[in-house]
Amino acid sequence: MAAARARVNGVDLYYEVVGEGEPLVLVHGSWVDHETWQRVVPRLARSFRVLVYDRRGHSRSERPPGQGSRRQDEDDLASLIEILGAPAHVAANSFGASTALGLAARRPELLRSLTAHEPPLMDIVGDGDRELRPVLQAMETALDGVLAALHAGEDRAGAQRFVEDVAIGPGAWEQLPDRVRQTFTANAPTFADEHGDPDWARLDLARLAGFPGPALLTFGSESPPWFPVIVGKLATALGGRARMRTLEGDGHVPHLTHPDRYADGLAEFIRSTASKPFSRPAGDRPSRP
Repeated sequence: MAAARARVNGVDLYYEVVGEGEPLVLVHGSWVDHETWQRVVPRLARSFRVLVYDRRGHSRSERPPGQGSRRQDEDDLASLIEILGAPAHVAANSFGASTALGLAARRPELLRSLTAHEPPLMDIVGDGDRELRPVLQAMETALDGVLAALHAGEDRAGAQRFVEDVAIGPGAWEQLPDRVRQTFTANAPTFADEHGDPDWARLDLARLAGFPGPALLTFGSESPPWFPVIVGKLATALGGRARMRTLEGDGHVPHLTHPDRYADGLAEFIRSTASKPFSRPAGDRPSRP
C-alpha cells in the first residue's frame, strides 16, 4: 500500500492507494478516519485501485482553522479523484456519503458510480414525516448534549456521549478498543465544526437528479427509522438510475459489522454497472417518496 500526502484546496490530506483496476475512492464518516475501511480494502483491492484517505480535520490530515463546510470536503474529494484518475467509483458512509452525494450533484462527470450508506441529510426528511418527529427530537436533544460538551472543550466526554446516546447505546464506549476511543476523541473538534456549517444536513435534490450515473443507496435494518426515509427521497430524486437496498442485520457501519458481505456487494454492484445497462434488480427495494 502506497501512502502519500496531497496539498489540495489549501490543506494537506493523507491518503493511501492499493490494488489494480478501475479507480475506487472510499469516503469515511465523522469521528473516524481511513482505517475504518481496513476490513474491506484487501478484498476490494483484488478488483480495484482503491484510495482511502483522512478527510480534512481527521487524524493524519490537516485541520485548518475557522469554520469549515461540507462543500470543502466535496472539493477535496474531487481533487483526490482527479489524482487517482477521474472518473472514479465512489463508495461512502454517513457524513462521507453526504459529501459524495453533494459532489455527484455538483460535478457528476467525476463519478463512474456512487454507493452511499445512510447519509445524515436530516433536512430532506421534512415536516411531513410526522411519525418521525418524536425520534428526531430525541436525536436532536442527544446531539445538542454532544455538541455542548465539545464546545466546552470536553472532547472525550462528547465522544462518549455520541457513542452511547446517539450511535450505539449505553455502555458501548468502554467496549470499544482503546485505539478507536482515541481516534474519536482526537477527531471530536471536527464533528463540532461539521455541525457549525448551516448546510451540513442539506442537499439540492433537483440538482442531484441530474446525476446520470448508477447509484446504490443503502440503509441498515438495525438503523434509526429516519435513514430509510432519507434514502427513499434520494432514490426518488435519482429515479431509475438508483437502486435502494436494505442491508439486513446491519446498522450504520456495515463495512465494520459484515465487511466481506459489504465488499462483495459493492464489487458486484460496480461490475453490474459495466456489464449491462442499468436496471433495478428484482431483489432491490423500490423507491418511495
